Amino acid sequence: MTGKLLGSRTWFFPDGDIPQAGDGEQKGHESLIILNPNPDDADVTITVYYSDDPPHVLPPQSVPGERVRCIRTNEPIEGYQIPFGQYALKLESTIPIVAQIGRMDVSQANLAYYTVMGFGG
Repeated sequence: MTGKLLGSRTWFFPDGDIPQAGDGEQKGHESLIILNPNPDDADVTITVYYSDDPPHVLPPQSVPGERVRCIRTNEPIEGYQIPFGQYALKLESTIPIVAQIGRMDVSQANLAYYTVMGFGG
């Protein structure tokens, strides 16, 4: 491969907090969005951190070259369910990627959806 690879190989998201699903048409959720802007495939290892429990490392997630992958953190990932409440993520990729988290919070009448870029190291 020639040229500069775009993104970072390590990303941190310190403010994970899966919202309750709620009862309405829009369901509360949180999603990890990974963009691989480079031509080669990326294998991304995700470590989940908690305030009261040891970290949990998930199996590598594949993100094909020049593609985006959305991973819902409120649904099982490779059979592992992140529990409701506070958590943090570390992503480690075999090649540079770009990552962000999006959250749909339906805990109030005026629902909120927002995205936050992680810290790329």
